[in-house]
Amino acid sequence: MKYISTRGATAPKPFSEVLLMGLAPDGGLMLPEHYPQIDEATLQKWRGLSYPELAFEIMSLFVTDIPAADLRDIVNRTYTAETFGSAEITPVRTLSDGIKIQALSNGPTLAFKDMAMQFLGNAFEYVLAKEGKQLNILGATSGDTGSAAEYALRGKKGVNVFMLSPDGKMSSFQRAQMFSLQDANIHNIAVEGMFDDCQDIVKAVQNDAGFKEKYHIGTVNSINWGRIVAQVVYYFAGYFKATENNAQKVSFCVPSGNFGNICAGHIARQMGLPVRRLIVATNENDVLDEFFKTGAYRPRTAEHTHVTSSPSMDISKASNFERFVFDLMGRNAAEIQTLWAEVGSGKGFDLAAKLQEAHEKYGFASGKSSHRDRLETIAEVYRTDGELIDPHTADGVKVAREVREAGETIVCLETALAAKFEDTIHEAVGSVAVPRPAALAGLEQLPQRVTVVPNDAEAVKNIIRTTLDQAV
Repeated sequence: MKYISTRGATAPKPFSEVLLMGLAPDGGLMLPEHYPQIDEATLQKWRGLSYPELAFEIMSLFVTDIPAADLRDIVNRTYTAETFGSAEITPVRTLSDGIKIQALSNGPTLAFKDMAMQFLGNAFEYVLAKEGKQLNILGATSGDTGSAAEYALRGKKGVNVFMLSPDGKMSSFQRAQMFSLQDANIHNIAVEGMFDDCQDIVKAVQNDAGFKEKYHIGTVNSINWGRIVAQVVYYFAGYFKATENNAQKVSFCVPSGNFGNICAGHIARQMGLPVRRLIVATNENDVLDEFFKTGAYRPRTAEHTHVTSSPSMDISKASNFERFVFDLMGRNAAEIQTLWAEVGSGKGFDLAAKLQEAHEKYGFASGKSSHRDRLETIAEVYRTDGELIDPHTADGVKVAREVREAGETIVCLETALAAKFEDTIHEAVGSVAVPRPAALAGLEQLPQRVTVVPNDAEAVKNIIRTTLDQAV
């Protein structure tokens, strides 16, 4: 399996090279040359597999340059009951109204990002050791990617992590999870701006070819293909848990800001997983909902991005959206270059003529949720089911309830555990005890280590340059 860029000007690459690359040299995102097709017999065989076995089977189709025994070892070390709380890894439960929730947040940082990031950490270490290389990760987080990356990569040989986050825009738990880490290879940088500003800085540094090469810059953001391929696995696992046979179809409702999580669902559906609909749930930052309702993609500026109570979705430029539009446009790289030139100019684009195809061929639907909606949903689920869901998952449940059609089975992908957003939980249901793992008791009281910088790519480059030059 080789990988190509959505912009069309990068030679096909093997998985290991793409894993370390992040953004393609031509500014595009890497995708497989084709999606493997899964037939009925294979689906039936996979239905009875454990999560690590399923992960190995799926990843083997995409990761063809790592020996099978080594890939199996990476997968088996990643998906353990010790790391994810149960042998099921991603159990599916059903609310009293029939909406199902797939638990993706039982990893070390209590967020779905652990599902891919734990794999990425082990895969990075393997490839770097084999090739005798070092990698310096530059990432951006709106709340959960950063901590998941740092916990997956802390202490790993050959890897440094420079993680950007919007200063003051995450929950106190999210900040403490990241900033309390004291590992020498972890560097937290808070940018005076929004998440989109952090993401723009990452892309600016990635696009500086000389700097990227000299300092071996890679990324763990969802633009990294290794993240996406790991996420494809839990769509298959969730489907098998939610159905009794392969004649049944399910829909997935996915809280979405950067389009990475649901992009993996799109790929699973293209592979042949019996998915009826892929439902995008946004918060007040509704750029994606607007697209799937009108065909217009109009990224907002940082000044027009709302700060909300589901902060990991406070994103107005969906980085992974380019991967889906590449497929929607018949994999025409020239079209993608034209469309994203419009995005770069601040205008965005209109694909109203393609909207029916997005709905009918690719199965997309969407909805959005507000602060009041998520408070009401958290309170309602607590009243009817006795469980606390986090604000992002609440956005998903709200939209799923709103758009569900007769006879439709919807699986909502859980985004995080409620413990990460205690203030919003208390606003919704009062001063109830919000459970958190014992290992995270008193997290917010630990010493924190972070550098605050202006919204400027050069300031970030200077930190990277100084840190790495001193280490030589």
